[in-house]
Amino acid sequence: MKKYILKSTLFTSTLLIIALVLLNNQKALSDDDHYEERLFDFSGFRTTDVVPVNDPVYKEECGSCHMAYSPGLLTSDSWNKVMSGLENHFGDNAELDANTSKEILNYLLENAADNSEYRRSQKFARTFENKVVDRITLTPYFIRKHDEIPKRIFTDNPKLTSFSQCSQCHQNAEKGSFDEDEVTIPGFGRWDD
Repeated sequence: MKKYILKSTLFTSTLLIIALVLLNNQKALSDDDHYEERLFDFSGFRTTDVVPVNDPVYKEECGSCHMAYSPGLLTSDSWNKVMSGLENHFGDNAELDANTSKEILNYLLENAADNSEYRRSQKFARTFENKVVDRITLTPYFIRKHDEIPKRIFTDNPKLTSFSQCSQCHQNAEKGSFDEDEVTIPGFGRWDD
């Protein structure tokens, strides 16, 4: 009988501790304007993969031509390179006025992979090894994560334009999630490696 009471007490205590931690996190997070973006798991890392894009100027200016990529997919040096070459931005002139350019650059740098608390952004940052690239698809982490996808899926698929269009396959990319379980490749179906 004593064993049962001891086990029951330990179980109840454990549940109580978990409930208190969750309530404490809930209260702290409920005061946050970006509640959904700031959910924590118990290890202290962000539970989403990268910061979701939440800057309206960046969304408007950059997202009007292509997916507004999360700043957490490139390092600060790489974002500086991207923003310093807007007059020839992958074949297009994407120049902005000085104030808008500075505002966007500040947002990108504050949330870049090397400044991020988000799990996948930290993984991106660790693989750069002093490389400065202006394309997410050229980052070592991206290449490693996509090397198992056969090229034919893209070359023979009119529903896909390139690897750079993350949201075509990553259904929740704009929410900051790049979970492999959420990948559906147009014209191919759910990806399962």
